[in-house]
Amino acid sequence: MNQPNACMWEQHIPGGCHWSGVVRRGTTLRLVDVAGGANGAVLFFNQEEKLERYNMADTLKSQHTFRLTQGLACHSDMGRIFCCITADTVGWHDTVCGLSDAELIRRKYGVARYQEHRNQMFRSGLDGMLIELGKWGLGMRDVVANINFFSKVTANSSGELAFHPRNSKAGDYVDLSFEMDTLMALSAAPHPLDPAPAYQPGAVRLEAYASHSRPSTSFAECMRIPENARGLQNTERLYGCHGGEA
Repeated sequence: MNQPNACMWEQHIPGGCHWSGVVRRGTTLRLVDVAGGANGAVLFFNQEEKLERYNMADTLKSQHTFRLTQGLACHSDMGRIFCCITADTVGWHDTVCGLSDAELIRRKYGVARYQEHRNQMFRSGLDGMLIELGKWGLGMRDVVANINFFSKVTANSSGELAFHPRNSKAGDYVDLSFEMDTLMALSAAPHPLDPAPAYQPGAVRLEAYASHSRPSTSFAECMRIPENARGLQNTERLYGCHGGEA
C-alpha cells in the first residue's frame, strides 16, 4: 500500500499519550513515526468478543520469528488473524519487551504529575494502556504481551536483550491491513528499554484507508505461511465468508 486511497480519518497521538478505537475489517491502518524514535505499544482485541485478544506466543511460533515486519500477521488466541503487515519502512518491531510502568518511569526520568505539568506529565505505557482499556470495560487482567511498533530489540547468544535507539526515522510507517473488526489500544510512552536520559517520547500518527483490494504482493507473502492461511480461513468463517476446515 505504497500509494493508498483517500484517507478516511487520521489521528495524531502526542508522545506519551494514548488512544483506542475500533478498526473495521477491510481497513488498512497506517502507523507513522512523526519525528523518529517513537514507540507505539499496541494491543488488539476482537471487537465482538473481547476475550479474544492478540497472542504473542502464537504469532511468533507460527511464523518462526522474534520480530514483526512486512509479510507477517498478528494472530489471536483463537487461531484467527487480526491483521497482516502489508507495508513496512522500518523492518523491525519488538514483540517481547512489554510496557513501561510507573515505577520504571519514575526511576529513569523522575516525576512530572498532571497537577503541575498538565499534558506534559510523564505517563508510563501501562498507565496509558489501562486508561484506554477502561473505556471498553477492560482492565489489568486484559493486559497481555503487546507489540512495540517502531522499536528494535535484539538478543545475543546469552539471551541478553539490546535496545537499538532511533530504529525508526521521521516519516517511517507500518501498514496493518485488518481482517477482523478489532479494538485497538495504543500507548506512545517510551519503550521500557529505551536508554534516553530524558522523557521525550515520539508522536505517532494514525491514517485509515479502505482496503478495496488486498495488496497482491505483500498479502500473498503473508499467506504463503501455512499458519497464516489457516488463520485467515478461520477469520473468514467467523464472518460467514466461506466454509472449510480450520
